[in-house]
Amino acid sequence: MKALDDQKTAYTKTRAMSRSSLSNQRVKKRMKRIIVFAILTLGSLTMLSPLWWMLSTSLKSMQEIMVYPPTFIPETFHWENFANAWTAAPFTKFLLNTLFITGITVIANVLSNAFVAYGFAKIEFRGKKILFAILLATMMIPGFVMLIPQYILFAKLGWVNTYLPLTIPHIFGSAFFIFLLRQFFMTIPNELVEAAKIDGASHFYIWSRLMIPMIKPALATVAIFAFNGAWNDLIGPLLYLSDESMYTLQLGLATFQSTLQTQWHYLMAASILVMLPVLILFFLFQKYFIEGMNLTGGTKG
Repeated sequence: MKALDDQKTAYTKTRAMSRSSLSNQRVKKRMKRIIVFAILTLGSLTMLSPLWWMLSTSLKSMQEIMVYPPTFIPETFHWENFANAWTAAPFTKFLLNTLFITGITVIANVLSNAFVAYGFAKIEFRGKKILFAILLATMMIPGFVMLIPQYILFAKLGWVNTYLPLTIPHIFGSAFFIFLLRQFFMTIPNELVEAAKIDGASHFYIWSRLMIPMIKPALATVAIFAFNGAWNDLIGPLLYLSDESMYTLQLGLATFQSTLQTQWHYLMAASILVMLPVLILFFLFQKYFIEGMNLTGGTKG
């Protein structure tokens, strides 16, 4: 009997210890989640603080903006700042100009980069590796180094004060986009290409009808990057455009800045209006953007 009681006591202690261990593990997991959540929340608030400051400034008057210490929430919300900022300059015309440049840029980047990337991924030709290495090496050249040579070239071609320098170069592709799309093409089995060739399909048919539908996430990523780059481009229009009727939105925002006084409330209001299309585009296509950045996600199943 005593041995049986000892066994029951040992079993009870073991169960109590196991329950205590499980409870400790649950507490540790919960604490880890709380700490991770707190860190992510703090990081999110830190990243969103400039956006909040921009929105707050856009709803203030100039007098309140100059108050020290600054106020984080406007005392009076001046919603008319958005309408006044948009009408202070011909922003509707600037918007149409920007949409024209951005549309051509996105289409050119998607088509040209996908075509070149398919060649590097699925077509065998002499010197392919060397050409691809040279292509990647161009990514190491800072863009500002090429500004003066490009300006001289476009000036001799008579393209200054036209949209040609802002659109035509995109037809010739981008090293980063070609690399990104090539990685997706590489994940597609070569057997599909060979089977299409046996059926008599040309490379253009294979590229347009077979490959393009399979890399939609990567194409969406390229389109988002191209849209964001063209929409927010300031250096290009500042260099090549001198006629105000051809200005883009970014040049229009610069009109609120002067050497004497900057209309900060109008500048922030107009900046938010200009930034909204980019935010909306990202939230609508973030699924494709995230999937497209996964360089091994070209095919599924």
